[in-house]
Amino acid sequence: MQSLAMIENWPVPTAAAAVVRADGTVAGSHGPTDRRFPLASVTKPLAAYAVLVAYEEGAVELDEPAGPEGATVRHLLAHTSGLAFDEHRIQAAPGARRIYSNAGFEVLGDHIAKATDIPFADYLHQAVLEPLGMASTTLEGSPAKDGVSTVGDLVRFAAEVQAPRLLDPRTVLEAMTVVHPGLSGILPGYGSQKPNDWGLGFEIRDGKSPHWTGASSSPRTFGHFGQSGTFLWVDPDAGAACVALADRAFGPWAIEAWPPFTDAVLTELRG
Repeated sequence: MQSLAMIENWPVPTAAAAVVRADGTVAGSHGPTDRRFPLASVTKPLAAYAVLVAYEEGAVELDEPAGPEGATVRHLLAHTSGLAFDEHRIQAAPGARRIYSNAGFEVLGDHIAKATDIPFADYLHQAVLEPLGMASTTLEGSPAKDGVSTVGDLVRFAAEVQAPRLLDPRTVLEAMTVVHPGLSGILPGYGSQKPNDWGLGFEIRDGKSPHWTGASSSPRTFGHFGQSGTFLWVDPDAGAACVALADRAFGPWAIEAWPPFTDAVLTELRG
């Protein structure tokens, strides 16, 4: 795909990107797809997928208590537990506000570790990474932000999300469906969004503006971006997903570069 070569113009030392269709075929790739990059918050969809495996295995229920009083596994996955961004401090009642929370995902990791009697990093490996052949992916700390992976591995994950084998497709559909519709909140790097829609561990584009995806991305697009200069989106209407990893922290360069890149990719896919 010629559009992927646009990453060469990004003001970053190194970048890699790929597109994978819903049938699992790789439409194209560019850059060192076997290079390991810190994922930052692109770790969260991987962690969420492991939580959903634990749910399907019967280790946890989505609506069982977890985190602050009155909160559940579902609240933690959807950033509605009321926990603060980066500290274990309660800022709101569960379900009242969308507060993007790294702390919430750390509580979630601890909850799964207790329920399964397996450290969360090991559970993620056994439940998601190993079955998908993601041999270059590791979790080296917080389930909110300390994953390290390659474009090649994330292509495997993006293919799984589009045609699930590890989970029932109905569970994945639930993960990409808005939890607590209508809640407003801050989308890190992009300011206040009304509404600020999220599913279970995946951000949902809907009508958000400004946004890190493209102007032509469908409202059904879901995924995540990371502060280390990384993103993964799945656009069900386009029948494809895109992964891009870079080694420069998110900032104005990404806000400027990512949307036209995504629009070019979508234009080429629709070709």
